[in-house]
Amino acid sequence: MTALAIDVHDLRKSFGARPVIDGLTLQVPEGEICGFLGGNGSGKTTTIRMLCGLLRPDGGGGTCLGMDLLRDAPRIRLQIGYMTQRFSFYGDLTVTENLEFVARLYQIRDRRRVVAEALERIGLTDRADQLAQELSGGWKQRMALAACVLHRPRLLLLDEPTAGVDAKARREFWDMIHEMAADGMTVLVSTHYMDEAERCQRVVYLSGGRLVVQGTADEVVHAAHLVTFEATGEGIEQAVRKLRRLPGVETAAVFGRALRIAGMDRAALRAAIDGMGDAALHWEEVEPRLDDVFIHMLRDTEA
Repeated sequence: MTALAIDVHDLRKSFGARPVIDGLTLQVPEGEICGFLGGNGSGKTTTIRMLCGLLRPDGGGGTCLGMDLLRDAPRIRLQIGYMTQRFSFYGDLTVTENLEFVARLYQIRDRRRVVAEALERIGLTDRADQLAQELSGGWKQRMALAACVLHRPRLLLLDEPTAGVDAKARREFWDMIHEMAADGMTVLVSTHYMDEAERCQRVVYLSGGRLVVQGTADEVVHAAHLVTFEATGEGIEQAVRKLRRLPGVETAAVFGRALRIAGMDRAALRAAIDGMGDAALHWEEVEPRLDDVFIHMLRDTEA
């Protein structure tokens, strides 16, 4: 069996009277890229901060990289790279100066060589002397990633690392993540982008501080038992407004030239389609996508 990089059980955390993590059990094998999904306030960031020792659980426990989550938090932090949602480096220092500062914190030997290697690996060599505050969002995220892996961590925790970054920069960022995983690094990454979740070997969905579902993207989609229909033709913008009000239609949305509806009751969806009486639309049942399932789960959470 593959060793577990993360193996925690029944984690609990409250802020005042409000429980944020309520009995979370999570296991992530070494070398895996695990996508961490869930709506805002579902507990993703709190979980990540407990895993890296920045927050102490109110209950539960387990291990991270084979070390006890409660007793060995300082040791765990030395072997983890944690990238926060917000850019948290010094804007008035250059990229190189920021990385050298991080290298000093970790007491890395031969700092200049290590920083130079990180700059080359992450593609930052041409921007080494640029002030951090002058970088675009995508380049800031690259610099933050370089800082996270300077000390060669065994586990990388990424909290919505590509929020607000353009599509090209997101793809390049994920290519780098896969290269690191190929070298044996374990990655736990929270994201709201379904195309990113589909690049993970496994996804887990959090709701109300509990793990609701986990598996490959395909397994999560099939486990949801969601039914989806798609229509093409004229008048989809008018049809979508009517469909949203009909029984059994959980979601109805336009994607380019197609109209897509989803729900749990196939008969109710067919009745909604037949009730439209619109011969200009051609309907067919299609496989649900991960984003369909994600919206469905968010609806269940808010219900």
